[in-house]
Amino acid sequence: MDGVWEAPQIENPDYKGEWKAKDIPNPAYKGKWIHPEIDNPAYTAEPNLYLFKDIGAIGIDVWQVKSGSIFDNILITDDLEEASKHAEDTWGATKDAEKKAKESADEADRKKAEEESKKNDAEKKDDDDEVDEAEAGGDHEEHEHEHEHDDHEGHDEL
Repeated sequence: MDGVWEAPQIENPDYKGEWKAKDIPNPAYKGKWIHPEIDNPAYTAEPNLYLFKDIGAIGIDVWQVKSGSIFDNILITDDLEEASKHAEDTWGATKDAEKKAKESADEADRKKAEEESKKNDAEKKDDDDEVDEAEAGGDHEEHEHEHEHDDHEGHDEL
């Protein structure tokens, strides 16, 4: 036989297609539920809620997956031109040097990992060689012991 074995398929005359739940009519259904809105007499809309004249402090919660991220030169503004100028003066001036430092640090880490891998491979090979030698030596002793046992059996029969 060739190929993968498959169970034989037997037709089911009662099969009417994939099962679906029956729709039961609900005369009280009024559509998708929408939560009721309750009037709040104390509420007044504040169109400039986001505008602050003076910010004394700000908190930033940063979740990072990889360590080594640096956050500096934080600017909060609503002026795109000011933000662009600040970015060019701060980040733009240091981005090339930071990128070069990151690449050399990554290269050093890669070389270190390669050396450790080679060292671990060499240690593993040495361990395997020791195990092979021990197994070879152990087999030899067992065979000698078997021969000695055979000799004793021969003496018992005489």
